Amino acid sequence: MPLLHLLSPYRRPAAVFAAVLVLLLILDGGRGDLLGSSLLFSLFQMFGTVGPVALGVGLTMLIGEFDLSVAGMVGMAGCIAVMTGGDNPWLGLLIAVGIGLAAGVLQGWLMTRLKLSSIGVTLGGLLIFFGISYALTESRSIEYPNLDVADVLGRKLVGFLSIPSLVAVGLYVVVALVFGMTKLGRDLIAVGSDRRAAVSAGVPANALVIATFGFSGALAALCGTLLGYSLASAAPTGLANVLVPATTAAILGGVSLAGGTGRPGGIALGALTICLLQAGLNALGMSSYAHEILVGLVMLTIAILDGSRFSIRIDELRLSLRRS
Repeated sequence: MPLLHLLSPYRRPAAVFAAVLVLLLILDGGRGDLLGSSLLFSLFQMFGTVGPVALGVGLTMLIGEFDLSVAGMVGMAGCIAVMTGGDNPWLGLLIAVGIGLAAGVLQGWLMTRLKLSSIGVTLGGLLIFFGISYALTESRSIEYPNLDVADVLGRKLVGFLSIPSLVAVGLYVVVALVFGMTKLGRDLIAVGSDRRAAVSAGVPANALVIATFGFSGALAALCGTLLGYSLASAAPTGLANVLVPATTAAILGGVSLAGGTGRPGGIALGALTICLLQAGLNALGMSSYAHEILVGLVMLTIAILDGSRFSIRIDELRLSLRRS
């Protein structure tokens, strides 16, 4: 029980992060390859990419839904920003994020209005976004001419933090404050826990679903824009594999696939754990497949512990029913 209590949805993210850090230090074997600001810079550069997407996906999971379309939105938004923001990067950013927001709102509206599954709607959105990206770029990579912007985004601004990583950290701080200090956080958890009960209690469930998917789309578009500007290029399949680390980060952060459980701070720790594992293994010179294996083992361990906790809750429920 003490171990399960430690690995509860609220304390588990910190425990998993610490366990991964200890594992990397053991693999380092005292050589000191993990020490230094270069690892921290690499870690937070990855966090600046994965973090915002993980936050959006995690919030949709929190309300009992799932946003598959982020993988397509990142690439499409990057292409749009690079094509429209050559002379004015702020214009490209606004256009791309605005499209991401509108697309997310539209998907949320279709789900709530037509009572559709989020998996089906966002899978359709994913394919549509990929198709639009290929049409806009004629199936090729496009270059971003404003290299000054790329240089600024890739430069350390505060310590080991660049602009993308500072943006990601700022997003999590703001969302965590709103989540913890306003009624919005409780309403989102209520929608994910029991939507019918939430509606009966006066919670605007449909509006929250639409807003959450709009926010997720905007975050994915922001990620794609910053990535395209940083690399000075964009492609239709840019960061198409982001869905897996983003979802993994949310789950490691304590978000339940069934909804109703999780916190922005936990998602941040989950994203940092994924980035730490990747950056640490890169610093140790290990192959990419080692990262996949270790992430899989961590996820399997969490699934086993969650299954044990779920069984304990079922037994407690049965016992209480017998007593009543």
